[in-house]
Amino acid sequence: MINNNNTTWPVLSYEKGKATYQTLQLWAQILGKIKIETLPWVNHSWSVTLHITPTGLTTQTIPFGDQHFQIDLDLIDHQLRITTSKGATSQFSLKHISVADFYALIFDQLSEMGIDITIKTMPSEVFGDIIPLDEDHQHASYDEIEAANFHQALLRIQDVFLVYRSSFTGKSSPIHFFWGTFDLALAFFSGRKAPTHPGKLPHLPNKVFQDAFSHEVNDCGFWTGSEGFPEAAFYCYLYPEPEGYKTAKVSPEEAFYSAEMGGFLLPYAAVQKAADPGAKLLEFLKSTYSIGSGLAKWDPELWNEDLLSI
Repeated sequence: MINNNNTTWPVLSYEKGKATYQTLQLWAQILGKIKIETLPWVNHSWSVTLHITPTGLTTQTIPFGDQHFQIDLDLIDHQLRITTSKGATSQFSLKHISVADFYALIFDQLSEMGIDITIKTMPSEVFGDIIPLDEDHQHASYDEIEAANFHQALLRIQDVFLVYRSSFTGKSSPIHFFWGTFDLALAFFSGRKAPTHPGKLPHLPNKVFQDAFSHEVNDCGFWTGSEGFPEAAFYCYLYPEPEGYKTAKVSPEEAFYSAEMGGFLLPYAAVQKAADPGAKLLEFLKSTYSIGSGLAKWDPELWNEDLLSI
């Protein structure tokens, strides 16, 4: 059961929040790139993603030399916090700082803790004019209300994803946050190999993208929108996409197939305004999975709703 109602789901506005989202995305990329430089690679990039916490986003535990550390992006108290296994802590305010300021502060504080790391400063999977992270004074917007609303939405969405994930018996990703594309995602795999993906995303090696899509996948998630689609939305797609998928009738009625995005979309506002937001989102997730897995001839035993009663 999902204990959510429409009063607990915040209103999200791409127009009001986009500058904050852009800054947060670039800050998150710094955290993710730190994970890349310190952790062994796990298939589908799962070792370098971020995760949702009651206060924001986290790297989780990272080993370094004779200690371990964790970096938390706190969107309630609006701070970046570093904690180590040696008992050291450090933090700085997220208010009134640029991406370049954030970069300098985090690496200065890590160095003071005996953690010296070098990352690649070119942002990943970002279109348009690209500014190295350590030189980016352009992105410096941080609206506390928009950041807090974004975080509260992530918590509510993760609750629903947890229920949805519980009925799938095959290989499944964690529920995690991709800092490159700035989306909360969950992937199910059929177990069969997929055709080699063409890749070609900006500042992302093709081998990384091809590893992500090495096997047939049903991918769902949430992202805050873009200039091309200026509103927050849920998405679901299959790779490879089976014949008949894009013309299938999914529910709820507000969902639609986007040729530009290559999958089904459900506006966040349709969920947020619903009498039971969690149930509406779960309807979308289950509908797209049922249609896609049927058309792609996935093993029916990969789905078992009886697990919900255990």
